[in-house]
Amino acid sequence: MKTGIFKSIVIIAAVAGNVAAQSPVVAPPQKKPVMLTGGTIHTGTGEVIENGTIAFAAGKITFVGKASDTKPESRDYEVIDVKGKHVYPGLILPNTSLGLVEISGVDVTVDNREIGDLNPNVRAIAAYNTDSHVIPVIRSNGILLAQVVPTGTLLPGTASVVQLDAWNWEDAAYRMDNGIIMGWPRRATASQGRGGGPSPEQAAQTGQNSYDRSVEQLEKIFSDAVAYAAIEKPDNTNLRLEALKGLFNGTKTLFINASDSKSVIVSVTFAKRYGVKKMVVTAANESTWDVKDFLKENNIPVIVANPLSLPLYEHSDVRMPFKLAAMFMKEGILTGLTYSSMAYANLPFAAGQAAAYGLTKEEALQTVTLNNAKILGIDEVTGSLEPGKDANIVVSSGDLLDMMTNNVELAYINGRNISLDNKHKQLTRRFKEKYNNQNSAN
Repeated sequence: MKTGIFKSIVIIAAVAGNVAAQSPVVAPPQKKPVMLTGGTIHTGTGEVIENGTIAFAAGKITFVGKASDTKPESRDYEVIDVKGKHVYPGLILPNTSLGLVEISGVDVTVDNREIGDLNPNVRAIAAYNTDSHVIPVIRSNGILLAQVVPTGTLLPGTASVVQLDAWNWEDAAYRMDNGIIMGWPRRATASQGRGGGPSPEQAAQTGQNSYDRSVEQLEKIFSDAVAYAAIEKPDNTNLRLEALKGLFNGTKTLFINASDSKSVIVSVTFAKRYGVKKMVVTAANESTWDVKDFLKENNIPVIVANPLSLPLYEHSDVRMPFKLAAMFMKEGILTGLTYSSMAYANLPFAAGQAAAYGLTKEEALQTVTLNNAKILGIDEVTGSLEPGKDANIVVSSGDLLDMMTNNVELAYINGRNISLDNKHKQLTRRFKEKYNNQNSAN
């Protein structure tokens, strides 16, 4: 991935153009214990604590409960009054190209894929750009963690979880290289051959041949990876096979992108045959819902993508994308939400929409906090407000999931009080001042 080129271009452009809007400075480590008191605490587990208190020290939560139950040693804490406000776990954005794509139409700012079909050893985090102007924007809506993933065809690479306030990708790493991305090949249909080219039958046969070759490639590399993983100390290190080893001992999760219901069944069955311990179906939609019983039987979590999109089929309920999260959860399937377009900051509002179509507000909150943490394998340290977990906390003066009232006033990552300034806010202040001056002159 062309990380060095991209960063050089960004630096040169910033200096030469005298860019007015800059990314906020990274927050220093937490030095003094902090206590947020008087607010409504939404723990992310379904519990809501009115007039609550949450305390944290050295980046870890030390107390969550009623303000009246605060312990005597609390006088050593910096007390911040959040009465009338809402306190939430930091939101988690899975399956995203955040930090890998700055402007999709400008090639030099796009660094999310490598050439070739089989690149499990390619690490998305090594290309993650902590200076992206997009990151401070989405933090302003309460998103504090993200899973950055490479894109491509069969095995585009390895995903990592990052925290969104860091100087470099090493500092940003929250859970490194814990997921392998797999795109199951699509099957061509006869209708794809129409339009002046080969006949529908020829196109279908060509598509089938391509599908078969792709599956053969996957079978070959997974067979080799299983054999390689069985060798305690290989004479020669194979980086591609080394990257896949964690799938067979449960230290890595296979994130499967399957385009239709049949592909979901085939891809999961394929992975199970090779002994993959943990799997997640990403980009879940209506076609994924068609095989809900299969997913439930095999205990496969799903990440619902595009929850604010149009329905998949012409005959679908027009509100189907809004309902899907509730439908999966009611079946007992672990369900998370993501927002796959570059309007990443809409993640909390997608959860809010799900709350209007079958989920309670606290269940909707879980789809972007604790459920996503469980899916990404980080729920032991984040995703909810509980003692012992990392102090990833958001304070909003209104409902975080409501576009009209969401107003994040404080945010902490590992107890660090991060800046909520961003390019949009800077430009607002800049031009507000400009026109105020013009009006004064007139």
